[in-house]
Amino acid sequence: MIRTLPLAVAALSALSALTAQQTKNLVQVADEAGQFQTLLAACKAAGLADALGGKGPFTVFAPTDAAFDKLGKDTIADLLKPENKAKLAAILSYHVVAADCPAAKVVAAKTLQPLQGPALEVVAADGKVTVGGATVVTTDVAASNGVIHVIDRVMLPPATPNLVEVAKKAGSFQTLLQAAVAAGLADTLAKDGPFTVFAPTDAAFDKLGKDAVANLLKPENKAKLAGILKHHVVAGAVKADQAVKLKEAKTIGGTTLALQYDGKTLTVGGAKVVTTDVVAGNGVIHVVDAVIVPAN
Repeated sequence: MIRTLPLAVAALSALSALTAQQTKNLVQVADEAGQFQTLLAACKAAGLADALGGKGPFTVFAPTDAAFDKLGKDTIADLLKPENKAKLAAILSYHVVAADCPAAKVVAAKTLQPLQGPALEVVAADGKVTVGGATVVTTDVAASNGVIHVIDRVMLPPATPNLVEVAKKAGSFQTLLQAAVAAGLADTLAKDGPFTVFAPTDAAFDKLGKDAVANLLKPENKAKLAGILKHHVVAGAVKADQAVKLKEAKTIGGTTLALQYDGKTLTVGGAKVVTTDVVAGNGVIHVVDAVIVPAN
């Protein structure tokens, strides 16, 4: 059922016919509503449409076409350019929670964690509810894989440094950063994503031995080094609470990482995760105590 919040800006009449159509996924429901064409175009441009049409559950705080219009045509056109795919994906991921959160659950929460970016603050006051500063105007648009809450503006995540910048600032990943440059992966980790990086510290690289590290950094070993580094990177922002539920994860290099959680310690490929959820603008870092070398 759709419940319009008190003092909402306007009821979206086009959505009223969709209240019982719970056999259709979020993308199909949004498409039939007719109010989210810019959002859908953005999801396709960012490569997120298939994910939002998948298993879920997801909660989408969906800006209408009118909400996108507030950004201006030039801004929207710029975001839809292929070179801005990662930036667009980060903005859209800021509108999605990987859980089924009906209106009652949203109102009861103080914060909600989106797929990417800092937590969204929920404020219920004066007869209205805001999420991330946007006013929720229509709630509980049901789909087979989640729920849509309609909001009156696009929520822009606060500017945050990318994975490479976060690693540089930490000061304990100099060897990893040097290796990423040597392997030709630094730009990818800085501009693309979102990614989850299981990041070995300088001390972790030291365990390999200086000669081994120096050998990997040689130009003739670029492909081998790239393979090792890609074995530490998973597509998508996988937070710790999600990682502990996984048995394995596919890396961007096509290899598979085995994950194990004993209730206290998470290990990935045999390496111990010592720090979790270091958030960057295009992903998340989990610090590991050893370099994870793929089997092949």
